[in-house]
Amino acid sequence: MDIGLFSGSFNPVHVGHLALANYLCEYCALDEVWFMVTPRNPLKSGEGLLDDAFRLRLVELAISGYAKFRASDFEFRLPRPSYTVVTLDALRRVYPQHRFHLVIGSDNWGLFPRWYEAERILAEVPVVVYLRPGYPVEASSLPAGVSLVSYPQFDVSSTFIRRAMAEGKDVRYFLHPAVYEELCRQKVFFK
Repeated sequence: MDIGLFSGSFNPVHVGHLALANYLCEYCALDEVWFMVTPRNPLKSGEGLLDDAFRLRLVELAISGYAKFRASDFEFRLPRPSYTVVTLDALRRVYPQHRFHLVIGSDNWGLFPRWYEAERILAEVPVVVYLRPGYPVEASSLPAGVSLVSYPQFDVSSTFIRRAMAEGKDVRYFLHPAVYEELCRQKVFFK
């Protein structure tokens, strides 16, 4: 199967994540998208990061009922910080029957040269870059093995969700209903 690896902190997972993953499955010939909940991105601060298990639980709630999505804690058992190349190596050992595609935003594509063993990643797996507002990418500038996906964009971020909830805003329509209910029940992000 062709599997899209959608890694991130998902702090929290929101409708923008879900819409993109849905688009990738329905329009880009991926059989499944695996939401790889990352313990800690080596290029980001861990400040304000919710507990790993709780973020995984939110992803599980968000994707329930759609057979082409899978929540994964695979990186929880790998050395930290999480390096994509290490994750890819381990995934290919455990799931040799699958062909993995790395899914990243155009914001991360701009940082890609800073990734650990970036050249090896490009040589070994297809990379799917999706556009993020404010981070344009020209398809003609991409190397072989890297494709650009233009999908209906929804400019929402986990940072926006956290700030809005801390300010007491009702952002239920930016989140899957089960995720919103769980965040409210646990009083997450409320000051």
